[in-house]
Amino acid sequence: MDFTPTQDQSTARDLAARIFGDLSTHDRLVAAGTGTDAELWKALCAAGLPGAAEDIGLLGLVLLLEEQGRTTAQVPFAATCVYGVLAVAAHGTDEQRARLLPALGEGTAVATGAFPARGGVQVLAPNRLSGSVPLVPWLRDATHVLVPDAGRALWLVRTADAQVTDVETTAPWSAGRLVLSGAPGERLGGPGAYESVLALGRTAFAGLQAGVCAGSLARAVEHTSVREQFGRPLSTNQGVLLRAADAYMDTEAIRVTAYEAAWRLDEGLDAAAEVLTAAWWASEAGRRVVHAGQHLHGGTGADLDHPVHRHFLWGRQLDAYLGCGPELLAELGQLLAQEPVTAQEPVTTAEEPVLTKEPVRESR
Repeated sequence: MDFTPTQDQSTARDLAARIFGDLSTHDRLVAAGTGTDAELWKALCAAGLPGAAEDIGLLGLVLLLEEQGRTTAQVPFAATCVYGVLAVAAHGTDEQRARLLPALGEGTAVATGAFPARGGVQVLAPNRLSGSVPLVPWLRDATHVLVPDAGRALWLVRTADAQVTDVETTAPWSAGRLVLSGAPGERLGGPGAYESVLALGRTAFAGLQAGVCAGSLARAVEHTSVREQFGRPLSTNQGVLLRAADAYMDTEAIRVTAYEAAWRLDEGLDAAAEVLTAAWWASEAGRRVVHAGQHLHGGTGADLDHPVHRHFLWGRQLDAYLGCGPELLAELGQLLAQEPVTAQEPVTTAEEPVLTKEPVRESR
């Protein structure tokens, strides 16, 4: 494995860090409320970052999403890249790629996905879908939504042909309820496309969680370094140091497992177990980190005027999205149980004595 970013990946990451750092500020997030920052989204599209996801690969996208997570930037970047750019690039026809990818890259089209599949959508007629999905992130911003039907075939539906009602979630993700009443859809990909896009989504959102946790921890370190108690900084307290150290190790575990899953998928290797492992770390460890970040701020962490609360909300939302910890662990256990176990003969060498059982002589 080699997680060293390529030149293109490093350039894209640095550009994303600058744009998110300059525009996703506390004041702008306060002004945006629970909505999307349209100016930030326009800047990202003008820089070509959504379209770059096809060129820099999933590992490159994970690097970009870390930067989004650090600032909890309220834009449909992850959803558009995963359920739009990468999904169409991997499973679309030549005609679909030529028609959809330029619009998704320029930002004139915004995509999201009704993932994971819950079996609530049926195909009642050729290319006509009916059913409902109670929660789809960034649906209010989307022009297209990727919908798996009850048989896990993928359909791309225009939101203009569906009914969308607002849903407020823990994190401000501009979510909505999707209702399809004979809505037209176009098929995307064939067998295995759903599992492929789900793996992309789990890995990408694990990378987003790594950034959310890194941002939360950075704010906690800054706060405890300047806030004093009994005449000395809070950071000199052993309990604070241990809590921050645990959060750091959890954050690094989320990051490295997301990198491994992304690298394996980019290389075309089997990554089913690695994807579930990354998603589990993002769920379980991510929840611990954002709780620690808020706790280390003391009463300030509960103040909605302080930016750390956004990391808490995003971390909890990502914990539940695409499968919470116990669900992912059960799925991973089922996967491992299906793997064949090969019995191996014990290995001995000439230097190692081979023990044999001597017959016991009875003494008289």
